Amino acid sequence: MNNARADQGASSAEDDRALALRAAGGDRTAFELMMRRHNRRLYRLARASLRNDAEAEDAVQEAYLSAFRSIGQFRGEAALSTWLSRLVLNECLNRVRRQARRDNVVPMVHPSSESKLDTMVASTADPPDKALMRSEMRALLERKLDELPEAFRTVFVLRCVEEMSVEETAQCLGIPEATVRSRQFRARSLLRESLAREIDLAERDVFEFGGSRCDRIVAAVLSRL
Repeated sequence: MNNARADQGASSAEDDRALALRAAGGDRTAFELMMRRHNRRLYRLARASLRNDAEAEDAVQEAYLSAFRSIGQFRGEAALSTWLSRLVLNECLNRVRRQARRDNVVPMVHPSSESKLDTMVASTADPPDKALMRSEMRALLERKLDELPEAFRTVFVLRCVEEMSVEETAQCLGIPEATVRSRQFRARSLLRESLAREIDLAERDVFEFGGSRCDRIVAAVLSRL
């Protein structure tokens, strides 16, 4: 980590502690700023855990309510983002357990077709065909991420999507740094294998030649004979 990034991280940590103190004193403006600062990361973490957009939003909201009630207990021993992430993970775990009890089976939550990875959103300057291509690629990647085991999904999202360090990810998830590295490596490998299979299947349909095209060519030639 370079000095500029280290200074930025330290400044952010100081800001977070100040926000937490203000929020503990009942300052709702400070709490709102805190939510806006950490919303994206916490949503992505919940989405990786639950594989459902609406459930992820609800889990983050419940975690924030819990944070607001217990913000006075935050002592700054860990980063505020880590503390909030653990609240989100606890809420997600409770939801999975409740669903398992309701279904009396291992819970399988169907992914929403409307989910988005913000880092892959197309520029407004992109032509429609490029925007559609990016949207389809993003949807494919999301589906493949949803197929990964939860332990791999959460590490991948925090490391590769949110670009958290190995140390930060380990603290957030409460696992050793070596485990973070191994799960990230395994997640990447599984994604590559899954995407490669999709490409193999798609190769068969490249430059598809359907019946209507065949009829059109034949008709055009016959008309010129």
